Amino acid sequence: MIDIKFLRENPEIVKQNIKNKFQEHKLHLVDEVIELDAQARAAQQEADELRSKKNKIAKQIGALMGQGKKEEAEAVKAEVAGISARLAELEPEEKELQEKVTQIMMNIPNIIDPSVPIGKDDSCNVEIEKFGEPVVPDFEVPYHTDIMERFDGIDLESAGKVAGNGFYYLMGDIARLHSAVISYARDFMIDRGFTYCVPPFMIRSNVVTGVMSFEEMDAMMYKIEGEDLYLIGTSEHSMIGKFIDTLNDEEKLPYTLTSYSPCFRKEKGAHGIEERGVYRIHQFEKQEMVVVCKPEDSKAWYDKLWQNTVDLFRSLDIPVRTLECCSGDLADLKVKSCDVEAWSPRQKKYFEVGSCSNLGDAQARRLKIRVKGKDGKYFAHTLNNTVVAPPRMLIAFLENNLNADGSVNIPVALQPYMGGKTVLVPKH
Repeated sequence: MIDIKFLRENPEIVKQNIKNKFQEHKLHLVDEVIELDAQARAAQQEADELRSKKNKIAKQIGALMGQGKKEEAEAVKAEVAGISARLAELEPEEKELQEKVTQIMMNIPNIIDPSVPIGKDDSCNVEIEKFGEPVVPDFEVPYHTDIMERFDGIDLESAGKVAGNGFYYLMGDIARLHSAVISYARDFMIDRGFTYCVPPFMIRSNVVTGVMSFEEMDAMMYKIEGEDLYLIGTSEHSMIGKFIDTLNDEEKLPYTLTSYSPCFRKEKGAHGIEERGVYRIHQFEKQEMVVVCKPEDSKAWYDKLWQNTVDLFRSLDIPVRTLECCSGDLADLKVKSCDVEAWSPRQKKYFEVGSCSNLGDAQARRLKIRVKGKDGKYFAHTLNNTVVAPPRMLIAFLENNLNADGSVNIPVALQPYMGGKTVLVPKH
């Protein structure tokens, strides 16, 4: 959420930012919020003046009564009653105007970083760098569920009967591989100085609206019927929510956390044939990284976060690339974002396995995550990035470590988490 003071002083910059994000339908919101904000401030000023006047003259009543000036005291009482009546009108008006301003401000996209490429959608995202040599083997690479089925490692049919489409049973070596990847990712991040955390898997609505836009909320979140609780779509939601309404000592920053959680997503819309199987599902597990830092440090942390994901995938012999997200592909709260994509030998192209985002002070402003520094109080900056999210990551792992005979190599880094196994041998 943008600082209202910045919007008042720079309406044209805010409008140009909206145009850069190809959200022209939101342009009218800038003028609306400026008008409502002026009304809200006028109401607040009048109310403050009346409260001050009321407190001042109310003290006169006792003195006048003590002096026997009953009529004058009654006149002052009448004036106080008049002020109270006007305040009774103003206070709900003031509150309503402030709520309208906040509601509109939450729909105005955050100011993007000048380095973000301008483009309408993800087709305009820009490749930054490749890591590792993408290889296409001289044998056919089966679809990922076919690979898993050779190990008796997946049961989509039973999951469909139990929960419907978008769910799965992982079995045997594939289930163990799934858990091994999560455990390895946890220790990988701990070794890089991050504090491990297991957060709540449900959050209240005020946290949801604090960490994401309304559009994202509608497309992603499952609500618990009859309660003010939502299932998390990623542990970032809980982890940023951990700092809601806090005043943090500057000396203690940054907070660097890595969290494990299951994730639950509606995944609305059609996704195409390449997204069947376990590519896009309603339930998965994820290792996440979250940073809360000083504003001047957020750019450096952004680069460290995506590099962590690249390093982890390379340690598992998976070629990856980073892709700069263009303006139209950024969620409203994001200042800058890049995707980490893994190489798919079967598709002969890269596909997304993680996303790194710098949200500036947008989440902190919504959730009141403040910092107490030498020069006063200010809002923190928040960042998040996927460490690893199986089972999607398993697709990249299985394809890139598959042998012609159907066996799957276990990289050295993962072997301690797989009981020392160096290779998985299919049953079929």
